[in-house]
Amino acid sequence: MIYFKLPFDEIVYSTDLQQDKESVSFQSFDLLRQIIFEGNIINASAQFEHDTITNENLLKDESHFKEETKDEYIETLHQVIDVIKDHDLPKLVYSRRKIFTGFNGIDCKESFKKLCASYPNAFRYIFNDGQNAWMGAFSETLGKFNKTTHQFETMSLAGTLPVPEEWTEKEIEEQKPVTSYIKDILGNYSENIEQSETYDHISGNIKHLRTDFKAKIQPEDLDSLINDLHPTPAVCGIPKDFCKKNIQELEKFPREFYAGYSKVETEESVMYFVNLRCARLYRDSVHVFAGGGITAQSNPEKEWTETELKSEAILKNLVF
Repeated sequence: MIYFKLPFDEIVYSTDLQQDKESVSFQSFDLLRQIIFEGNIINASAQFEHDTITNENLLKDESHFKEETKDEYIETLHQVIDVIKDHDLPKLVYSRRKIFTGFNGIDCKESFKKLCASYPNAFRYIFNDGQNAWMGAFSETLGKFNKTTHQFETMSLAGTLPVPEEWTEKEIEEQKPVTSYIKDILGNYSENIEQSETYDHISGNIKHLRTDFKAKIQPEDLDSLINDLHPTPAVCGIPKDFCKKNIQELEKFPREFYAGYSKVETEESVMYFVNLRCARLYRDSVHVFAGGGITAQSNPEKEWTETELKSEAILKNLVF
């Protein structure tokens, strides 16, 4: 079962399970796992309203993961900052799980409705393939490819603050290498790259710095381009391979599908969305994933607060 809404589109979509060129898939952060929902993408608004999405369909949590405490998080973050300083890194992304228990059941349908209402500009989804149940909403586009015009669009999204606060040098410097990274990769596939000014991107109770890109590419280069872009500095760091290695060594939990990406392919286009504000759903617990871009100037206390804010994107929309 999968239901999803595209950004700025309130139609509930699903797939009809028929073998076709259309599909929706989810790729794990490490690219080692993939979940595919094949079939034509259909308007499933009526189907969703009548569907019974119950808590009993979820698995029990047998992961035995123990949530990282604030003290543990801050201690590890000091190690992360030392790695950044020792290797003169522009940025490294560190994430954590917030594990919520102590409830009788999740109302999955109402939770998804609430999430959709809170984030109209995001790709919003809920799925359960029998072994994995996830829900999320995030508006960072890894890429969008028009099959007719061959135009590819992507964005540089980094830096996080509560909406009322003013940007500081830390957030501005955090976003710059993401923008440079994407521009350099696009330059390998296209000679004509359009780049927007950097502007505020509002996502619920927080905002990010965003720069948009457009470029014409060859259709046969699409998969290679996406592989080069993922994982972006916004979810990993720079240089990519070094930061990925350190993420696996320093983070307390595997990321699974967090910071991976979803792919929605239709006859007209292929869209890729970064899977950030998301949670894995169990019958007796919810694992919410949140991370932050760490720089040499990062304040561990503020970074903890940032992950708490990001966790709220999912937690405040859960209905029990």
